[in-house]
Amino acid sequence: MVYVKSWQEYQARALELYKAAPAKARYCVKWRAKKGDLVLKVTDDNTCLKYKTQSAMILTRFDILTRSLAGAMANVPERPPTPPPAAPAAAAAPEDAEKGPGAEKKLAQGQGQVAGGDGAAGGAGGGKKKKGKKKK
Repeated sequence: MVYVKSWQEYQARALELYKAAPAKARYCVKWRAKKGDLVLKVTDDNTCLKYKTQSAMILTRFDILTRSLAGAMANVPERPPTPPPAAPAAAAAPEDAEKGPGAEKKLAQGQGQVAGGDGAAGGAGGGKKKKGKKKK
C-alpha cells in the first residue's frame, strides 16, 4: 500500500488505475472520527493507492474525484466546468417595478403557508416545545 503525498498525483493515478481495469477496481472511503482522518483508497488487487488527510480543504477536491470516478463507472463523458451564471438581479428588476410598492409585503405574508392550506400545517406554528421544570 502506497500513501500518495500530493493530491494532484493521487487523483491522476486513481483515475488511471480505474480506467486500466474498471471491472477489478474498487474505491473505498474511510472516516476515522477519533483521529479526524479521511482515508481514500483505490485498488485493483495488484496496486493499492491511498491518500490520508485531516484537512477540510480537501473535501471539495474529494467530491470532484468521487464525481469523476462515478461518472467513469457509469460511462458518462466528462463535461468541462461551466462558468457561473449571470446575476439574476438585472432580470428581476423590471418585474419588481410592475408589482408596485405593496408587493413585498404580500410576499412576506404568504411565505410560511402551504399551498391550499390555512397555514396550520407545514411548520407555520413554531419551533421546539419547551421542557417543563424539574421537581426537586
